[in-house]
This record gives sequence, C-alpha cells and structure tokens, in this order.
Amino acid sequence: MSGFPLQYPPGRELTGGDLLAQSLKHLGVEVAFGLHGGHLDAFLMGCENIGIRLVDSRHETAAVQAAEGYCRVSTKPVVAFVTANSGFSNGFPGLATAYGDRSPILCITSSPPLRDTENNALQGMIDQVVAARPVTKFAHRVVAPEECPRIVSHALRVAQSGPPGPVLLDFPIDVLFTPVHAKLIAWGSISSPRSYLPGPHEEAIEAAAELLATAKRPVIITGTGSRNARQGILQLAEACNVPVFGTSKFASFTPKSAMLASATAGVLATLPLVHLPRPDLILLLGTRTGMFLGGRSHAIIPEQDCKLVHVDCDGGEVGRTLSTDLGIVSDVGVFASSLNKKLGNSPEVQVDKSWVQALLNLSSAESPYEKDPEQTSSGRLHPYHAVEHVMSSIEPGSIIVLDGGEASVWAGDLSSRCQPSLVMTATGYLGCLGNGFGYALGAAIGAPERKVVNIQGDGSAGFHLMELDTYKRFNLNILTVVINNSRWGMSINGQDLVYGSDHLARPVSSLSSGTRYDIVAEGLQNETARLDHIADIKSTVSRLQSKTGPGCIDLIVDHKPVHPITTAMVGLTDDPNSVVVPYYDNIPRSYYKS
Repeated sequence: MSGFPLQYPPGRELTGGDLLAQSLKHLGVEVAFGLHGGHLDAFLMGCENIGIRLVDSRHETAAVQAAEGYCRVSTKPVVAFVTANSGFSNGFPGLATAYGDRSPILCITSSPPLRDTENNALQGMIDQVVAARPVTKFAHRVVAPEECPRIVSHALRVAQSGPPGPVLLDFPIDVLFTPVHAKLIAWGSISSPRSYLPGPHEEAIEAAAELLATAKRPVIITGTGSRNARQGILQLAEACNVPVFGTSKFASFTPKSAMLASATAGVLATLPLVHLPRPDLILLLGTRTGMFLGGRSHAIIPEQDCKLVHVDCDGGEVGRTLSTDLGIVSDVGVFASSLNKKLGNSPEVQVDKSWVQALLNLSSAESPYEKDPEQTSSGRLHPYHAVEHVMSSIEPGSIIVLDGGEASVWAGDLSSRCQPSLVMTATGYLGCLGNGFGYALGAAIGAPERKVVNIQGDGSAGFHLMELDTYKRFNLNILTVVINNSRWGMSINGQDLVYGSDHLARPVSSLSSGTRYDIVAEGLQNETARLDHIADIKSTVSRLQSKTGPGCIDLIVDHKPVHPITTAMVGLTDDPNSVVVPYYDNIPRSYYKS
C-alpha cells in the first residue's frame, strides 16, 4: 500500500467523508473553517474522529476568508468547507478574493446525489465546479469515494505550487456517505515526498549580483510571496546595506533587522518631497506590480534611472505592468539563498549608506496632522489623533488586520507605533470590504500566541459584525476597533473632491450616526467600550487587550480631514484636457478644450 493506515470509526463503516478527512489529516491539515450543512455531515464527523479542528463562522464568506487569514500566518495547508449551492454562493466572494490575492486554500463543498443531477433537487441549481473555475486554479467533482486521497493530494499540490491560489473540490452527498471499498482506494501520490521549489537560473543570479554591485541606492520590496523567505531576504539586506519595505497589502516585521523599514513601500513616493534621490535599483520579491505599488504612475517605482529586478514564482507577473530589466521565475526563498551564496561573506557593493539611513528615518518623520487639534470643529475626534492613541497602546508583536476605506489607511500609516509582527490589508486586489473579520479569525487560530487587532471602518464593520460571536465562542484574543465616522468616508470625501464640498447631499454615502457598535458587541459577549474622548483611549485599549477573549471598541471620529490617499486616488488635475477617473489613472479627453 502506498497510502496511510485507515482508521475505522467505532460502530460504523468507513465512509467517503471519513476517507476525505483522513486524507487531509495525512497531508498536514489541522484546521478547517466553515459553516454547517447537512450535505457535509459525513465529512464533519470524519474530521471530528481524526482530530481536525473545526472552526465554524457565522457566514460562509468569513469562513473562506478565515482560511486566507490562517495561511497568511501559517505554513500549514488549510481547508474551508461550505455546503451545497447556498453555502457555496455565500462563500464565492471569499474564493474570488483568494484567487485575486493568491491564497493557497482548499475549499470543500457538496452537492446533491449524482443520480439527482439536473433533477431540480434541493440545493442543486448551480453547477459549482463550472461556477468556481474562473476563480480557482483547479475545480473538480469527485464521483467515487475511493478517489479521495488521489484527488485531494493533487488539489493541494496545485494550490501550493507555482503562483499559489484556491482550489475547490465538490463531493456529492452520496459520495461522502457511501462506504469505502478499501481495495479500490486510489492513493495517487499522497505519500510521495514534497516536490522541490523552483529556483533561479545561474545566469540570472549572476546578473542580479552585478546589478546589486553597481547600485548606490538599492531597495528591496517584499510581498506575500516572500513571507516564508524572511530570513534569507534580511541576510541579503544586512550584508549589502539594502533597506527592505513591505507593501501596504502585507508587511511583516519579524524577524527584526536594522534594514527592515517600519514604513511600507508607499514612503518611496515621498522622496521628491523631502529632496532625497530616488532608488536606482529595486528588487521586487514576491509581490506584484499594480495598485499596491502605484500602478503605472511610477510614484513608487521610478520610470527613469532605476533598474527593476522582479522575482516571482509566476512568470506571467514579470513585466505585466512595468518595464523590467531582469525577470526571474523562482521561489523567493530559493532566490535569496542563491544570491546570498553567490555574494559570499563580503559582497562588493557601492551603497550610499547615508541615503539608506535617511530613507529608513523617513518613517519616523512627524506627521503633518500632529499639530492639528485633537477634536475637529464638529466636536468629534480628529481621526489621526484617535487612531494614533489606539495604535500606540496596542501590545507589541500583535497582528494588525486592516479593513475599510479611509479607516484602514489612517491605521496603516500609524501601525508601526505598536511594533506589530504583521500588518495585513484584508481588502486585497478585489477591494472587498468586511474581509478583515475572517482574516482576523484565521490569524487568531493560526497564531494563537499573538494578539490580533481587527481594524474596521463603520462601513466595512456592517458586513460581518456577527463574527464577534464566533470570536467569543472560541474565546479568541481579537480586539475589533470600529473607526466610526457615520459615513462611507472614502466615498463621501471622494465625492466632495470631485463635485465640490458645498454641503449638498451626497448619494449613498451616509450611515446612521446613532448606531452603537459597542452595544451590539456587548450583546455578542465581547468586552466593549465607546470612546469619544482622547484621554480615555490608551487606558481602554490596554485594558481590553489585557483580558482573555475578544473585545470591541466603538471609536467616534470625524470624517474630516480627508486622508491624503483619497486625494491621491481621486487624482484631481487642473489640466482641462484630462478626464478625472477616480481611483484609476486619468485619461485624455477625446477632444481638446481651447
């Protein structure tokens, strides 16, 4: 036998659901996030018997996003489970986000019995495999219980190899409940050793070393594709005096290093404003060009006088947006190890150390809002000061999850104040609000030794606030902070910028000023507080984080001033021959004004 010893449940036959659960356990799965559905009972009983921890959320979208959050903090494979059709439809946004953000999760769903295909059966109207294919790397319906080991091991390899991403397996209910014929089990490669990660060509390493040797102002920018390569990257950075920046989407701050910036790569856009030269070499490691790196504006990655080395496991991402001087298809960890070996203990570099230090110091520069009054003319708290007090009070080493529009960027700017271990922007490339509830859930399960802080705007909080109940049922150390300005802040401020702030009503951009998120959270058994005085913030945050279990703060702030990122994204211009396209690059008029 090339598989694993079967474990027969006491008092009943081994079913397809049991074999599925045991296959997952053998492949390293320890946790599955989801929501109950009777179609999945045979699988859920199999998980219980074999020791896979089941974490049930209040909504399927949050369950799939919890699997995403888990894989951001853990190297172990992870599963999300959603029931047939209704659960699948609710979980679909999570799959789409995972696909956009390259999260290697396995989603398990079920469907009506095979004999009821096209029979208008309960929860059988949507062909889930067909629907899932555009947003997964692999989607397949398993039609025999004995095929579980072979298909599951294949699906997980697909999810984790090359550019990572979600996969989906559909198990008709009769396949899960049918007893297994042991002699017919298709083991596939479930017990095969793990494949080696892809590595760079020797000539590519030589070319990268040559570019690094001649650079005076090199910078490393890391993304989610480098999260398991931190040690090698920091070794390279320290040997060559190259500062390392994460992106606003994903910034890891462990292990610590003198070359690891506390700001994200967005700070590179401010160099002309502070009269510092821009980089002459950027090593882009495991992160994609596009919205999180300034798009085609070249605000972060210069267009002129800067070489770009792009390392990614997906060759299709190299050169997708920007001209690349050296593209390398490789796992980032293998690349860093190979380059470190090539450079040796005494690499020849010409780095301007004073420029490097000035760049690293930028993150500690005083904010332009520091001298603003702590309360605005409306009587509400200034968002900068309120969020600064929150961030300064969070336990060092916490995991910060950012969600919402302006709320997330105010918090992202100030996140370094608490010396976090990791900062994740949950909205991702799809811009889905509310993801942070699932991300925080997954992070808390995947890294139970750390506190998790779930930052929400009051808009994004409305999507999955019931997950506070999940946090309490599992007694997770998650502090949710709702930055409450009674508006869709980025929406209304964007409308004001484009159409003028003349106090006219703005369509579909206001929320109720009377909503009490703290009272809702109290009803869900979270420790709570409502804060509208600056003097109360630090002590309250410290008190809530010191308790075991979840907490929620309703932080009352003003929607003004407009955060600079909103102004930048709207892209107003005095050029009469440009059409302002908010949140994207402006376009030229089809006709010119004289």
